[in-house]
Amino acid sequence: MNSLESLFSLRGHVGLVTGASSGLGVECARALAIGGADVVLVARRAERLEEVADEMRKLGVRALPIAADVSVDAELDRIVATAAAELGEVDILVNNAGISPTGRAERITREAWDSTIAINLTAPMMLSQRVGRRLIEAKKPGRIINMGSIYSLIGSAVYRLVAYAAAKAALANVTRQLAIEWAGYGINVNALAPGWIPTEATEAGLTKAGNRERMEEFTPMGRLGRPEEIRGAIIFLASPAASYMTGAILSVDGGYTAW
Repeated sequence: MNSLESLFSLRGHVGLVTGASSGLGVECARALAIGGADVVLVARRAERLEEVADEMRKLGVRALPIAADVSVDAELDRIVATAAAELGEVDILVNNAGISPTGRAERITREAWDSTIAINLTAPMMLSQRVGRRLIEAKKPGRIINMGSIYSLIGSAVYRLVAYAAAKAALANVTRQLAIEWAGYGINVNALAPGWIPTEATEAGLTKAGNRERMEEFTPMGRLGRPEEIRGAIIFLASPAASYMTGAILSVDGGYTAW
């Protein structure tokens, strides 16, 4: 690893990003494509996925959109099999899909709790299992990057989102456990913990009185993040440069969790 190319190039790899139709999922896909990886784009909105795929192809890589629901096991099997058949074995997985219902803890419904855990925690584990198992059988190294949150590490003083916080905290420990179990196979498992970054999913909450100001006040850098500011972290964790890094939670939060 004696050049910038050898440190950070993702050429020859196949990345899979869930929740890739908007927000940070698109940024994760862009990061992998910028690095030279072919990308599999997974989300429920087929039309939007096609638009993102066209954008990725303009970066000079192959892109495969797959409309699917990651909370359904059979869909996960289809995603992995289709990706392998069309682009080759997935060796970079970015588990980004997630939901974040808000509401008081004493009033959260079982349905809201179960769906949040299913999409934010169970789906990343089950998809990691499928990708990891294929890599182990093929004796091939790989990278798994879980999209955590500042709420993987702390509680929220801005929103009431007990199910989201629980799922993201649990995902952080799934990351650590998979890192331990799969280190011997050359599969590095890490997580990102983004802070407040405006996206399609968070814009509505930012418009509520005082929310944006509180987020900025709680962030040492005094501002919200920009979506493109996660690209470098994604490329790093997916690249040869992170070869000795596993089981880590990498914060990209303007110092929010450093207080």
